[in-house]
Amino acid sequence: MNESIRKRRSVFPVQFSAAEVHKEEIAALLKAANWAPTHRKTEPWRFKVLQGTKKASFESFIADLYTKNTTKPSTTKRNKIVEKVQQSAAILLICMQRDPEKRIPEWEEIAATAMAVQNLWLHATEIGLGGYWSSPSYCQQMDEFIPFEKGEVCLGLFYLGRFEGPAPERTPGSWETKVQWYE
Repeated sequence: MNESIRKRRSVFPVQFSAAEVHKEEIAALLKAANWAPTHRKTEPWRFKVLQGTKKASFESFIADLYTKNTTKPSTTKRNKIVEKVQQSAAILLICMQRDPEKRIPEWEEIAATAMAVQNLWLHATEIGLGGYWSSPSYCQQMDEFIPFEKGEVCLGLFYLGRFEGPAPERTPGSWETKVQWYE
């Protein structure tokens, strides 16, 4: 497990190969996500998987959202948004379904969803897939593209693809500088 944690990286769409990611592989990632811890067993994580023609139509939708929500849109940035979608085998909308009874604080539901994404990401690393979580400012408008359940919100997009070669290098700062011991 420690090795998987150390290998887990953000792999960007420009690093993806053109190789397909099969539905069964995505299902395996989602099954791993489903084992995340959750307070009061609310299991707030939800995922909306975009592939094929739906992913293709997402290109113009997300590019148009960028243009609509940016005071000085850039053609270069708009093109990069489209390219990221094109380079990805799938886009997963990371969503959270808030407990309708609001029995626990919202931040705990968000944290549980983030843990589900970490499980998904770790499993992706194990099977040779890469991805990264993007949180554009217009995430909350994803329900204009596909239907959302009442109380469901989008927390980000997970760009998924197959990549070859070693995971990108990363050397974190010292863990000791982030800890205070009290005895």
